[in-house]
Amino acid sequence: MVGQNVQVSGWVNSRRDHGGVIFIDLRDHTGLLQLTIHPETAGAFAVADKCRDEFVITAAGKVIERAPELVNKNIPTGGIELVVSDLQILNSSKPLPFQVAHGHGEETLSNEDLRLKYRFLDLRREKMQKMLKKRHAMIQTIHRYMTDHGFIEVTTPILTSSSPEGARDFLVPSRLHPGKFYALPQAPQQFKQLLMVGGVPKYYQIAPCFRDEDPRADRSPGEFYQLDLEIAFADKDEVVFQEMEPMFIELTEKFAGKKCMQKPFPRIPYLEAMDLYGSDKPDLRFEMKMVNLTDDLKNTAFSVFGNAINSPTGEGGVVKAICCQGGNKLTRSQIDELTEMVKKEGAGGLAYIVVVDQPNGTSLPKTWGGTEGEVEKFLKSPILKFLSADEISAILTKTGAAPGDIIFFGADDKKIVNKVLGKLRDKLGDIFGLKDPGVVAWAWITDFPMFEWSDTEKRWDFMHNPFSMPQGGLDSLMNQKPDEVRAYQYDIIANGLELSSGAIRNYKPEIMYKAFEICGYSKETVDEKFGGMIRAFEYGAPPHGGFAPGIDRMLMLFENEPNIREVIAFPKNGSAEDVMMGAPGTVEEKQLKELHIKLNLPKTK
Repeated sequence: MVGQNVQVSGWVNSRRDHGGVIFIDLRDHTGLLQLTIHPETAGAFAVADKCRDEFVITAAGKVIERAPELVNKNIPTGGIELVVSDLQILNSSKPLPFQVAHGHGEETLSNEDLRLKYRFLDLRREKMQKMLKKRHAMIQTIHRYMTDHGFIEVTTPILTSSSPEGARDFLVPSRLHPGKFYALPQAPQQFKQLLMVGGVPKYYQIAPCFRDEDPRADRSPGEFYQLDLEIAFADKDEVVFQEMEPMFIELTEKFAGKKCMQKPFPRIPYLEAMDLYGSDKPDLRFEMKMVNLTDDLKNTAFSVFGNAINSPTGEGGVVKAICCQGGNKLTRSQIDELTEMVKKEGAGGLAYIVVVDQPNGTSLPKTWGGTEGEVEKFLKSPILKFLSADEISAILTKTGAAPGDIIFFGADDKKIVNKVLGKLRDKLGDIFGLKDPGVVAWAWITDFPMFEWSDTEKRWDFMHNPFSMPQGGLDSLMNQKPDEVRAYQYDIIANGLELSSGAIRNYKPEIMYKAFEICGYSKETVDEKFGGMIRAFEYGAPPHGGFAPGIDRMLMLFENEPNIREVIAFPKNGSAEDVMMGAPGTVEEKQLKELHIKLNLPKTK
């Protein structure tokens, strides 16, 4: 457009007065453009002299090429400028609480609550503008994929009934029905299943969901959006996997420009994931699997290991290890920090063996003579003196340790060991840079237990979705112990994030009654809470299944963003407050009277 007269509008990103010529970097959603205002254009020059950061202005003038020595190669418009003939201030701005101008790094940002209080300013930052566009593009890709694959978008009610979905409901009092409450949906679970009964072949929506949960870095408090979907006549999880894997691959490779680590996605049973990685959402971009050494050390003289193995508590005592390649480069202080970390997870300490670096070509002995000097040439650890030569050989063989590695041990109840070594494995992945940001390691975690024991309520509870079909149907519920029953449940995970839980659904009333009975719900309670669904299932419900990956978490994944609040336009803060709008807030006494509500607030000191 060089030589053309144009008019542009936007915000003052910066203003510079260079010896009588004023330069303004004008910013809008497309980027930056340099405006040049000469004293000869007296009216425009006087206006430019009043401009300050974030003033809203409009400028008219001619586009010209910059002199070669003045070209800015860091921006797309760096080879041109607009020589201004007319300039107007459309609106002024108060002094800013923090910098939002493009070109300022993240280090200039203030604390998060201040950013969220002035979120309308924070959104002007280049990173946030790009994130909003990315979110839009991702959702549009999803819409196209779902439409092309025969899914029908259906919106479901926001005001619905309360149901035990695993989190607290947000309740809405009814003015017309005193003493009764609506609930905001934790998920459109019942409605999407009813759509299957209603003859919809494939349903989806970008659904708002509401759960009264505590905030976390990867979980937005209060509300979030998910790609909610369900497929009729899906009688096994493979139907869902084959239908949806291509979408995740497309989002990974075409939208995010990353590499899928493995296609098709691996299927890992829940118990295997816990046993190998200590997590049901392991980061599979690196190996470092746990190795079970319990049988090899059952007669050990090392009391820490021996006492753990012989402990009769919980799931039974075990000794497990992970081998970190190149891990002997960890400093003493780093090992101390890791020890403190695992103690917070319930471990008594952190035993380890360092495998000493050796000259090139030197490997570890296949057998050990048992002399202390021979061992110390290859290994260093305070626990070596308690281990026999055979035990050392078994540890090194099973872990595959080589010179330069470090072996960490966990010894306790199986559940604690899995948790501790799982956290340790993840931390070591960070320390040694094993999490390639250009790779997405997708996987399906399958075969979840149907029930888990609640120590607080002293009863069996659903481990995940209560509407899942148990493997083996009614027969498994009648003839297996609750902790032995597996469900047709699955999670889709990637890079240590759980994107969604899903299931092949329980669509037969007699199986549903029995499943809820195991968790302490009477037939009358089930009819009261889920009467609509039970009635529907009595009129020819097809088998069906689905899941609902989170929109926010997917964008976190693709953008390598650890904080979920950075991918949402208007998030709550870490205390589940909207500090910009002042929510939650108080209401007038008149409003409470209309709803027949009296407050019983806790006493303040």
